[in-house]
Amino acid sequence: MLFHGLSAFPITPADAQGRVLEGDLARLVGRLGGAGVDSVGLLGSTGSYMYLPRQERRRAVEVAAQALAGAAPLMVGVAAMRTDEAIALAQDAAAAGADALLLAPVSYTPLGEKEVHEHFVEVASATDLPLCIYNNPTTTHFTFSDVLIARLAAHPKIVAVKNPSAPVAENPERHAALAALLPGGFALGYSGDWNAARAVLAGGVGWYSVIAGLLPEPALKLMRAAQAGDVSEVDRINAAFGPLWGLFRELTGYRIVYAVANAMGLTDAQPPRPILPLAAADQQRVMMATRKLAEV
Repeated sequence: MLFHGLSAFPITPADAQGRVLEGDLARLVGRLGGAGVDSVGLLGSTGSYMYLPRQERRRAVEVAAQALAGAAPLMVGVAAMRTDEAIALAQDAAAAGADALLLAPVSYTPLGEKEVHEHFVEVASATDLPLCIYNNPTTTHFTFSDVLIARLAAHPKIVAVKNPSAPVAENPERHAALAALLPGGFALGYSGDWNAARAVLAGGVGWYSVIAGLLPEPALKLMRAAQAGDVSEVDRINAAFGPLWGLFRELTGYRIVYAVANAMGLTDAQPPRPILPLAAADQQRVMMATRKLAEV
């Protein structure tokens, strides 16, 4: 059940030189375990994995594993530009206390399906940990076909996929088409916070959430309503999230969660340059939207 339920993806607070702020990270991750999330997704896109050197990524895993102390499984992103580097990161994560791996196909040169398949098989074979496919075409510029996901699902260690959620009206058909190709027990979950609850209603077993990494309580209420099949409750909670979802699409969730973490006093860390923090006026808009969640 590792890849089922709400997986919360926190930021990885770091200084201007990319050194992890260990106390801040422990505080963020500890809050998630205490809130009862089903897993923590460390070093995903929200966790700045591509902006951190190998030694800092390993240290982040060590800090997070210690902070969680078994309260929730720890899934760790191990993507890298080279296959040998991704293998080394996977082995580091396993040694540092990870329970599962998350892998995206990042590359400067566009990749073909054969290249991605071989890359994933090699990384998945490098440890004993289960691996989740990270399908994030917005950042990687590679889109997994249903056929490629099904091919990868034949590997005994590749047991889940984190897919972008489709528009609400398309979720049921797209989910059913992919699920029909996958072996029993393969965990088909979704990201894209504004549509993810509806994707769970359509049959998804996991929500890989940016906002849950910072505001786990309202995200858990939304996920539990979706898991229960309670459409009216999903719509009610989503309405409270609505202003924030609009800002996610406008300003990006990555910038927003840094602003909210700063406003909550959880860290003073800023996004890694060249990414700039939100302007003061946008920060104010974000906090106004966040306060709407008191209605949940």
